[in-house]
Amino acid sequence: MSAEPHPTLPPVRLPSDAELARDALVAPLFARAVRLARWAGPHTRVDAGGELAAAQLPEAAAALGFDAADEDGPMLASQAWRVAVDTGLVDVADPDGGDGDAEDGDEESGTAVPGEDLALVTGGAPGEVLGLWLAALDTVLADAAVPDLDDLVDALDAGGEIDFDRLDWNPSREADFLDGVLANLYLLTVSGHGASDGPIPLPVLAASMVIPEDMGEPTDAVLEQVSDAMMRLDDQFRQLEPIGLVEFRPVDEALMAEADDEEFAAAGSAAGSAAGEADDEDVSRYGLVRLTPLGLYGIRARMLEAGVTAPAVGELADKGADALLDAVSGYPEGAAQAEIEQWLAGRELPDAVAELLAAARGADEGGPLRRLRCQQALAPAGPEAERAVRAVLDDPELGGLARVWLSERGAADVPAPDGTMVFWLTVDTIAAQLAADGETAELPLLMRSLTEHHAGFFDQVWRVDHPATAYVLEAMGRMHPDKKAAKEARKAAFKARSRRA
Repeated sequence: MSAEPHPTLPPVRLPSDAELARDALVAPLFARAVRLARWAGPHTRVDAGGELAAAQLPEAAAALGFDAADEDGPMLASQAWRVAVDTGLVDVADPDGGDGDAEDGDEESGTAVPGEDLALVTGGAPGEVLGLWLAALDTVLADAAVPDLDDLVDALDAGGEIDFDRLDWNPSREADFLDGVLANLYLLTVSGHGASDGPIPLPVLAASMVIPEDMGEPTDAVLEQVSDAMMRLDDQFRQLEPIGLVEFRPVDEALMAEADDEEFAAAGSAAGSAAGEADDEDVSRYGLVRLTPLGLYGIRARMLEAGVTAPAVGELADKGADALLDAVSGYPEGAAQAEIEQWLAGRELPDAVAELLAAARGADEGGPLRRLRCQQALAPAGPEAERAVRAVLDDPELGGLARVWLSERGAADVPAPDGTMVFWLTVDTIAAQLAADGETAELPLLMRSLTEHHAGFFDQVWRVDHPATAYVLEAMGRMHPDKKAAKEARKAAFKARSRRA
């Protein structure tokens, strides 16, 4: 996959390999390829390129359950055969190794038999089945990047060569475009909660590939590009659905018949820019697409192969607490919680809590968010965690967190924190929230709540020996809902900067 390397993506939640392998086996195109591989034998004739001989296509279509009146049967059989050959489900013998009885009109003719990899379909491990499916996906993606056959025929010159300039088709550019589309679709799907519940409107996806982020009102030329991209994607997703990569609702053909190019481009752009506000039925007429769980697995595999960091929930289960907290610090809250729960599931809770608390320490920039995720991990823990939590009551970085946890559970004999610990915990809490979610609408309310309970808060907090003190005070100076408190925060931030300098 040749998409641009991306910063670490949000983690995706995937079913087990066994579930994904079952999905692969029932994907229509893959299932047809398996059926043709079992049908292949000494009678099967192929041309020099390994394609089924034209005379064999009706028989292959019949083997797939198509009757002679079904015009699509031979085409679908040819496509499934290509997948079977490319995945190793079928082995094509060298034409020279055939029996020499080539039919009249065939320049060369060979034979094909079931390949060794066919046995993996029923006897292989789930990972081996998925390996076959990924190979099939490569074939389908390569086909999807090729222009419509009618365009190819129109671009043939007198000598039988394709005029690529006339076709305006660059194979590498087309493959990169499709890779980019799928990368964007993956990102739109996993952003936020690890997997999107709803399909993505096709105009949104097309616009993400065409309209620059810093562009205001799109020009007519850009609108036309969005329209062209939508129609390209409509054709490509029709080809990608049978392999199980996506669920796809095509562009409404009646809509295309009713609208001329200019109207379609403008309407498509409007649907893309206002998909969240437009009527669901109106948007759906422009096409809807959703990556299946198998599709998420396939695109993630291609991204990993290309060097993109694309984590999956559960892959940290065998790592240490330090690796867990460092990783989930960059995850959305829901995905972080899911990863933490899987990590805890395989461990004795007292030992796991002690390991998490130790990993949460640190005066580095990531420390506050690690402690927030640690607190999140401890939230569901029961009485068996109390001993490990009490062990850090005197720790200057963890003592406040421990007191909060114990107090929320009504534990007895929880020592009151001194002023230094209270102010340190306040700074650490706000720094963690800023790191996790930025300057959200809820944060000013948290700031008000934390400062109203302490008289002379800003006269004291600037002295807190926390690396984020000045940063937090500057944020409070911008965001605190009380203007007087905001002004005091700005003064305190200046003092904190001067003190550290």
